[in-house]
Amino acid sequence: MAETLKLVSEHRCFGGVLRFYEHDSREIGLPMRFSVFLPPQAVQPGQGPVPALMYLAGLTCNEETFMVKAGAQRLAAELGIALIAPDTSPRGAQVEGEGASWDFGVGAGFYLDATEAPWATHWRMESYLMQELLPLVGAALPIDSERIGLFGHSMGGHGALTLALRHPGRFQSLSALAPICAPTQCPWGQKAFGGYLGADQSRWLEHDATQLMRHQPVAPYPQGILIDQGLADKFLTEQLHPHLFEAACEGLGQPLTLRRHTGYDHGYYFIQSFMADHLRHHAATLVGA
Repeated sequence: MAETLKLVSEHRCFGGVLRFYEHDSREIGLPMRFSVFLPPQAVQPGQGPVPALMYLAGLTCNEETFMVKAGAQRLAAELGIALIAPDTSPRGAQVEGEGASWDFGVGAGFYLDATEAPWATHWRMESYLMQELLPLVGAALPIDSERIGLFGHSMGGHGALTLALRHPGRFQSLSALAPICAPTQCPWGQKAFGGYLGADQSRWLEHDATQLMRHQPVAPYPQGILIDQGLADKFLTEQLHPHLFEAACEGLGQPLTLRRHTGYDHGYYFIQSFMADHLRHHAATLVGA
């Protein structure tokens, strides 16, 4: 598989290496990009594969956003955890209307497989991540595929929660920052689901973290889920609804730490402020740190 990856750029970083890759995606049908930070433990001679944490970014972001803005590499290097950051949607599909709005189409894949034309051909982010990207990095890079955690922000927080619940056992740890917790009940989710999945709202429920948690047979993350939410987030009341996910977790007995922070908004200054806590949350399971 290594031959299918094109190295776009490489940068020394905290004793490890930050790489940006491009490859021709069979699931998407277009070139896709992602970034990887490999800690020193992964690039030093004689060292074995390391656990990894995949981050799903929010609306309008790409594979560079997290690596440039989140400030995660220093602690990831200390903990010995690789970081993987995929793009947020296909690009270059030339689908009519793909760039017409910032919250649908390009930069807004919502981490699902679209079923409606014209999106169904290329907007296959769930299959891309689960069936292509994770196997690819596990085979091509010094990453332990059995020790993978998942987290994300906003739309990416939605993606992290839903993919973890839709694929039981695939991810060993889970967290989110200001996630869209009940997309069937907010304008962002209703717009995306209506466009990508069609008018049958029963299909929307399959990609709603609150609904998915309510229907889990047992608590899927007994070690706990961490969510941070800023109380000055302008999207909190209309779009995010963390209280609904909190109630679903309580009903199932799923341990959840939902921290509400006065004065913090939705942006990357908020994310930077709590990034270390999220890395340590995952490291407790992935490396026992």
